[in-house]
Amino acid sequence: MKAKEIRQMNDQDLMNKLKDIRTEYMKEQSQVAVGTVPKSPGKIKDMRRTIAKINTILHERQSKK
Repeated sequence: MKAKEIRQMNDQDLMNKLKDIRTEYMKEQSQVAVGTVPKSPGKIKDMRRTIAKINTILHERQSKK
């Protein structure tokens, strides 16, 4: 996801999206830990970056309040 798309979402949607991405990320990481080769290794990197973007935007919004 792009930061522009994330900024258009409200806080509740962001929290739900963050929860979904984290659970998916944990599943992918557990597969890697077991030794299974992921279908797309770049997906893990993208998920980490999306989690960071969401956390950054949520933090920015909290600091403005």
